[in-house]
Amino acid sequence: MLRRPVAVAALAYLVLVVVAAVAAPLLAPHAPEATDLDHVLSTPSGLHPLGTDSLGRDVLSRLMYGGQVSLAGVAVAVATMLVLGVSAGLVAGFVGGWVDRVATWVIDLMLSIPVIITLLVVLSVVGSNETAAMVTVGVLAAPALARVVRGATMAVRRETFVAAARVAGLPTSRIIAGQVLPRVTGPIIVQAAIGAGGALMAQAGIEFLGLGVPPPTPTWGGMVTDASQVVDQQAWLLVPTGLVIGLTVLAFGLLGDAVRDAAADRTTRAPRSRTQLPVVPPSTSDAPAPDALLSLRDITVALPTAHGMCTVVDGVSLDVRPGETVGLVGESGCGKSITGRAILGLLPPGGVLTGGAVYLDGEHLRTPKAFRAVRGSRIALISQEHVGSLDPVLTVGHQVDELVRRHHGGSRNTVRARTLELLASVRLPNPATVARRYPHELSGGMAQRVAIALALAGDPELLIADEPTTALDVTVQAEILALLRQLQAERGMAILLISHDLGVVADVCRRAYVMYAGRVVETAPSATLFEEPRHPYTAGLLDCSPRRRPPRTRLAAIPGMVPEPWDRPTGCHFHPRCPLATAECMTGEIPVAEPTAGHRTRCLHHTDLAKGEDHADVDVRVLAGD
Repeated sequence: MLRRPVAVAALAYLVLVVVAAVAAPLLAPHAPEATDLDHVLSTPSGLHPLGTDSLGRDVLSRLMYGGQVSLAGVAVAVATMLVLGVSAGLVAGFVGGWVDRVATWVIDLMLSIPVIITLLVVLSVVGSNETAAMVTVGVLAAPALARVVRGATMAVRRETFVAAARVAGLPTSRIIAGQVLPRVTGPIIVQAAIGAGGALMAQAGIEFLGLGVPPPTPTWGGMVTDASQVVDQQAWLLVPTGLVIGLTVLAFGLLGDAVRDAAADRTTRAPRSRTQLPVVPPSTSDAPAPDALLSLRDITVALPTAHGMCTVVDGVSLDVRPGETVGLVGESGCGKSITGRAILGLLPPGGVLTGGAVYLDGEHLRTPKAFRAVRGSRIALISQEHVGSLDPVLTVGHQVDELVRRHHGGSRNTVRARTLELLASVRLPNPATVARRYPHELSGGMAQRVAIALALAGDPELLIADEPTTALDVTVQAEILALLRQLQAERGMAILLISHDLGVVADVCRRAYVMYAGRVVETAPSATLFEEPRHPYTAGLLDCSPRRRPPRTRLAAIPGMVPEPWDRPTGCHFHPRCPLATAECMTGEIPVAEPTAGHRTRCLHHTDLAKGEDHADVDVRVLAGD
């Protein structure tokens, strides 16, 4: 939180106000009730830094002493709201059933109670009792907090870790306190901050009406009342108190937002290790290919994990030429998607580019501003979460309109016409009807086509398709791939296709890069790669294809799993799973060999692989399903 300038400013202001109030007897230049009849309604001066009121009392001193009463009232109201609202929301949301129904009825009933009238009734019964008034404010604010906490609790209750805690036999109280409450602190913090600002305004309003602490005890609301009575004589008197109240309310809100955001970052970022990787500027030692649209040179990416910062992409280099389709293939966890996100400068929270360079059409993308300038307009992304990438509360047309307007501008009618044209170009039937639908009204194939239309809104030169056929049936997959080929032919754009499906890569890609454990282990033209693999990992992936196995034979599989980033073996990362591994594979850096022009492999035994296993009969069309 302390890395956020707004949060620091809000926190510093609130600390200053609290310290000034608590230490008022030591810091205040005058007693709060001391009068100076020679300086009545004076403006700021050396003797009275903020001027004096109608009785000649020092405004600064009264503000400091008044903060004791006002802030104490806020604390009482917020504490009452938290105790009642959080307890009711947690119990109702977690227990459910009749408890939830009764709690909801009570919450709805209390939300219908008018606050001001209730306060006036309470004060008419108990008299000018500041504590009773602020407890009432807290009680009346608690239902709104309870409703928010109930909703957040119901979402957390369905998580797997809560079910696991129940299976483990933990009591309900322990689950609520240890598993649920820490995960709903964000909404609680925001509501508490809003409640603190509201309580301060309510307290000032009560004092303004003369129903709070009786004079001459200073309060911020009472000082506003005094200033309003002489505003025609000295308007300045309203400024100090009004400014303090306004800034305090604003600081509460800003601090609540900052704490919530920091808490959210804490849950998404792993703890830091003492041995973090250094953040170094991208290297420019290796120039881009002269005919390439996109060139990656020794890209290295580190992400935070429970084991500290770990390298997940290690020295990846690749080229994509204008109008070319290039595949990036490998098992899940090999770093393919992170590589795609590094091209766009969109690494996950905490991720850093620790080495290498990204070139677009020969231009080195060095800064966040440079990456922002090319996103959507020159480089676009189709996410593998095609449904999740669409905003559920906006219609399809609204979302496409927004991108068209962002990249091309134009009137409302012009933008909508372009939107319908894009939806038609991705073969969506009746684009006008689709534009009026929400994402939940679309099938998986339609949602993927909308995602493609969104990516095309800026007329990109390069399209990064990250698993574009994931979760789609075979027929729809074929349609999406045919659509991508058609759009590429019409627009002349290049495509970087990220996939774990060798058949998809064989079908649409001219060249392919095979990644394993963060490194590119082999690259070649697609036909060459699939017919004559020169790395055991590529050969293993090919052997796993069901279409290449004779009927009634056991399906081949690569033993083991892709190692975690913090547990990758030395030498060749693949050697624990490799049938050709020898002692020399387990130590030192494995050099890149080039058996034939354009065919590179990171394997010491690529010659033995070529001699020992005949792949000449592999038909790429079989992998593609033709």
